[in-house]
Amino acid sequence: MAQLRFNALQTLQNRAKVDVKAPSKKISDYFGELVFDQKQMRTLLAPEMYRRVTYAINNRKKIDMETADAVASAVKNWAMDRGVTHYTHWFQPLTGATAEKHDAFYDPHKGLENFKGSALVQQEPDASSFPNGGIRSTFEARGYSAWDPSSNIFIYGKTLCIPTVFVAYTGEALDYKAPLLKALDAVDKAAVKVCKLFDRNISKVTASLGWEQEYFLVDKALYAARPDLVMGGRTVFGHNPARGQQLEDHYFGSIPTRIYDYMKDFEIESHKLGIPLMTRHNEVAPGQYEVAPMFGEVNQAADQNQLLKDVMDKVANQHGLKVLFHEKPFAGLNGSGKHNNWSLITDTGVNLFQPTSSARENLLFLTFLVTTVKAVHEYADLLRASIASAANDYRLGANEAPPAIVSVFLGSTLSKVLDRLENTGDIELEKGENLYMKLGIDQIPEIILDNTDRNRTSPFAFTGNKFEFRAVGSDANVADPMMVLNLIVADQLTDFYKQVTKLMDKGEDRRLAVIQVLRKYIKESKAIRFEGDGYSEEWVKEAKKRGLSNVKSTPRALDFTTDDKAVKLFGRHKVLSHTEIEARHEIQLENYIKKVQIESRVMGDLALNHIIPTAINYQNKLIQNAMGLETLGIDSKEIKGTIKEVSGHISKARKLVDDMTEERKRINKIADVRERAIEYCDNVKEKYFDDLRYAVDKLELLVDDEDWPLVKYRELLFLR
Repeated sequence: MAQLRFNALQTLQNRAKVDVKAPSKKISDYFGELVFDQKQMRTLLAPEMYRRVTYAINNRKKIDMETADAVASAVKNWAMDRGVTHYTHWFQPLTGATAEKHDAFYDPHKGLENFKGSALVQQEPDASSFPNGGIRSTFEARGYSAWDPSSNIFIYGKTLCIPTVFVAYTGEALDYKAPLLKALDAVDKAAVKVCKLFDRNISKVTASLGWEQEYFLVDKALYAARPDLVMGGRTVFGHNPARGQQLEDHYFGSIPTRIYDYMKDFEIESHKLGIPLMTRHNEVAPGQYEVAPMFGEVNQAADQNQLLKDVMDKVANQHGLKVLFHEKPFAGLNGSGKHNNWSLITDTGVNLFQPTSSARENLLFLTFLVTTVKAVHEYADLLRASIASAANDYRLGANEAPPAIVSVFLGSTLSKVLDRLENTGDIELEKGENLYMKLGIDQIPEIILDNTDRNRTSPFAFTGNKFEFRAVGSDANVADPMMVLNLIVADQLTDFYKQVTKLMDKGEDRRLAVIQVLRKYIKESKAIRFEGDGYSEEWVKEAKKRGLSNVKSTPRALDFTTDDKAVKLFGRHKVLSHTEIEARHEIQLENYIKKVQIESRVMGDLALNHIIPTAINYQNKLIQNAMGLETLGIDSKEIKGTIKEVSGHISKARKLVDDMTEERKRINKIADVRERAIEYCDNVKEKYFDDLRYAVDKLELLVDDEDWPLVKYRELLFLR
């Protein structure tokens, strides 16, 4: 094993530079060249067909078969002109990854390439072979993928990829996209109703998302020499190096040449695919980086993030690198998140979270701001569940990641505005009085961003003209947290509209009715607002007093998805049925169990087959040395002390592995999936992982570096 480590280090030293050349000096020359977007449709479709397609996309309507045939013919010719031979329905099952089945355009019976609207609209993947939570039995294979026209068709490799939803034969959603589309439709309808209280010209509201993808890069050879990285995506063992991130010199530092070439390469490929990447930089931890696009419509942005991760992985392979999306691949260093910057945009060009110089518009801004805060307060637990995973549990509350306690950061400026609004009391207007001035609404600064510092410890922070959902993990499909966020805001906006119109029906002035409901919301949701340090013990105690949940483990957090409150929410807006909710809950629990189980088995394998034998061999060397010294009459006390110390850690590691294995055997017999997941959390992960790691990491410090089998942190993080 040690030989594998040193071979990997030698391979790294011999890496040749990969020459990266862009197709053109200007990104605009090739941006989106592999995307069949509305620009291509306008060029290749008849005007009437183009009108039908855009109408269906903008209004989330079904496309008729005549139109589908026209699109299929156009997209086939467009793709074949670019060397494409196959097509696939590109969907997102509940695995966290994407899925595809390639079919050829070529029809051997007709002797020519063929692609009809029916093939564009629908395919039939095996629904029992993907996670379905019991919706499909093993012998019930039928499922359907159906074209999502709101997300652009694209070419990847030599395959035409058609973004689709994925549903069971009986109609239940088996993916992330279908519920997301329903939630986006819900927030659009609810937001438009509220907007029309202020501006009758608004007829559509689009949810916008800009994600920030964090990741680690390691050399591919070093990665292959770490079975834990290969099997589970994170290092289960590894002593922190003398130098980690304590010098604070990596963040925004000069990008290493090899990494820079890799970034340029995957950016070129991403730009061809229409992914609007804008930002690249070093993150805080050594070996950690970030890429971020310009914001876009949520569904499209979610698809682009999933596609980007695949592009990054494939391009990394060409550069002899491995990209790590795991939320916590290295202990003691910053984990990786995927901050979701979310806002709502009207079809009149207004960002509903952007304060302005207009007092009337600021009342609209406050309406959406306060309603969102109220939604987060009402469904904080469901938001926590939406970002729950075995990997994200390692990250939350550590090294700049927000804690498991959901709170909202608004900043001092906006907090004062809301406090003033809450404490105004009964408002009586005399003739000629200015309501906005009286409430201080006209005093809201136009640019909030520069008036308040940012809070890195807040899971849900207002950052000037958007909310930043910071708790989302780096490997997550953003469709799930975005589905929940948009749904809870839609639900709260619906409640807001009902309450305001009820007051107006009683003769209340529209503005005063809005203010009255907002003041009520501010008072009811005040507990969720927090401006301080989310890492402090004081906040943990204070959050408990406020009645806020602090659920640190995924199995318990997932309970919030199946409680009556969540079930009613999903049902009211027809986003998820009770069957779909229960199925997803089971899938997520099973996924958690498998992830912890894999990590446990990897730890046992490494300890028993690699670490302990290496330590024993080294121990034998020390014993021989001690015996030799004693033969010469030289004191061997220090060597005997080391032998004893090594022996103690070996015994500890072996016992922990044996006990952990027996515990897994016991837990695997538990039939109830929730109980089994909690047992894996409490009596495998929490009970054994840290102690076993401590014993092995101590051995790493004691055993001769020439004998140590695992690639070390200093090599993984600093060698390029």
